[in-house]
Parts: sequence; structure tokens; C-alpha cells
Amino acid sequence: MLQQQLDKLLTAEGPVNPQDRDHDHFDHDADDYPQDGSTGNLPNWLFQPDPKGFRPKRRYRSVWISDIHLGTRGCNAEMLVSFLRSIETDTLYLVGDIIDGWRLKKGWFWPDAHNEVLRRVLKKAHRGTRVVFVCGNHDEMLRPYAGLSFGGVELVLETIHTTADGRRLLVTHGDSFDAVVLYHRWLAVLGDHAYELMMRLNIAFNAVRRAFKLPYWSLSAYLKKRVKNAVQYIGQYEDAVAHEAAARGLDGIVCGHIHSAEIRQYGDITYYNDGDWVESCTALVEDFTGALSIVDWPSEVRAAALNAAAQTAVETADEAEVAVSARAKTARAKATSPAETAV
Repeated sequence: MLQQQLDKLLTAEGPVNPQDRDHDHFDHDADDYPQDGSTGNLPNWLFQPDPKGFRPKRRYRSVWISDIHLGTRGCNAEMLVSFLRSIETDTLYLVGDIIDGWRLKKGWFWPDAHNEVLRRVLKKAHRGTRVVFVCGNHDEMLRPYAGLSFGGVELVLETIHTTADGRRLLVTHGDSFDAVVLYHRWLAVLGDHAYELMMRLNIAFNAVRRAFKLPYWSLSAYLKKRVKNAVQYIGQYEDAVAHEAAARGLDGIVCGHIHSAEIRQYGDITYYNDGDWVESCTALVEDFTGALSIVDWPSEVRAAALNAAAQTAVETADEAEVAVSARAKTARAKATSPAETAV
């Protein structure tokens, strides 16, 4: 049943916004369209042009995102779509738990925004981005298909990434280093229920914030970083992951799984965690020199909104100043008019 639903998502034609039919508002790329005008067996939405952005897209060599948990109410799909629209990258790594099979088996939840995430990823693959899907524990139903490709997306269990400056990084979801998931699956499922409750609280909390026109803020991430046991667990997990990279003779490791974005040095090993799109909404990016950094997308959205508000305030003040100057000029003209008439 789950596989049938996923097949529908990959082949269904996406909804068309009537405004999108005005091609003057879109970027065009001749390579996006078949030369004979047909789409063959591919869905039509794959060939629809993207809306033009007001800011130029950021260019990266590589981008890592994980723990999107499509199919759950906690997924911040709209925020992820806005991030994917803002970037261009040579390689996009999906580092596990992209689709939450655990949750979908219990009940189908798939709004249009979750469709849009998949479409955005498949469009990037269609337009030349190398997309690598590293299976996680929540999308473990895809692991038997590792080594295959679908829609231009490579499906793997893990892979090695070589940075622009020559460092070799293991890319893996990271659940294999989690003793709870590996040896006590029933505890992991129990923890999943507790986590879902926390996510529901997070959704309600941010709904109230939106009502007061306040930006997104993760209550769950805040609590996690201040609970002693959670902090201790994260530290132990990072140690185990870094040890594995050292044992393989690599320079570092990129993972997800624990929903905690981090860049940390463990001796000669660099540990990278790209975070998640349920709580923190972060990504790991590599520029063309090989430098890696974390993008905190909610913070950047807030900063952009503040800059826009500040710019609007400046423009309003300038307009007010011009208006006052014009009124003063008119007043002076009226004041001198009788004297000129008398002369």
C-alpha cells in the first residue's frame, strides 16, 4: 500500500496554478523541454518552468539535507521548498529519513507541500544536479533498492564524498551508530511516539506565534539542547561516528539522524551533521573551495524579513521627507504670491 502511494507521487501530474501559465514570469531553459514538444513517460510538471526569484540563487558545489520526514505533520515542507528554490548545486545529498515510512504505515498524511518537495528534488535531478539519496531508518523500506536509480536519483546505503580541497568524507544517515535503533528497535519506536507528541506541541506553539506575526522558532530543539540526557546522548553519538570515520582512514563524516546540526573537530576527524527539517531547518553546504558550513534557514528568513522591513521603513521615510519638502515649497510659493501681484 505504501509503495503504491509513493509510485503515484512520482508519476502524478502536479497541480497547475493558472497564474503560472503566463510564461513572462518564468525563467526558461531550452534543455528543460523535449525537442519534439512531448514529455514521453515523464510527468508534465517536470517540464513546467520555475517562477523567477527576486534574489539571485546561491551557487554551491554540494548540499546535504536530511531528516525531512515527509508524511508527518512536523515536516516544515514549505520552508524546505523555499530553501531549495534559493539554491543551485552540483550535487544534492539526501541523507536519510526523507520519507517517514514508520508514520505512513500507521496513517496516510501527505499534503501538497510534501509533493512539492519531491517535485523540487526531481526537477533538480532532471536539470543536471546529481542527487544521491542515502537511506535512513525511517525510509528503510527503500534499502533493498540500494544501487538503483529512479527519476535520476541514485539510491545508496552510504557513499564517499570528495571535497574540492581533496578531503574524503563518509556520507551516511547515522542510525547504524545509534545503539537504541540498532539493538532495541522497540525502544526506538516508543521514542518515536514521544517525539511525535513533542512535534505536535511544536506545531501548536508555532501556530500561536504565526497568529501574533512572529517568525518560526523550534520549541522542541530548544528543549532538546537543555535536557542533560539529550546533550549527553548527542555527545556519545558524535564520538562513535567520528571513530568510524577514523577507522576507515577518512577525513570526516557527514550524517543526520539526531536532528542536531553541528560541525565539530575530533582529533584529525571533522564531524558534520546537517540537522533536520522538522525542528531546526538547517542544511550543510560546500562552496567551490571545499569549505563546509551550516545554513540556518529560519535565521536567514528572519534576517531577510528584517532587512525588507528596514528597507521599507527607509523608503517610507524618504517618501515622507519628499512630501514634506513639496508641501513646504508649495507653502512658500503661496506666501510670496501676493507680494509678486502687488509689484
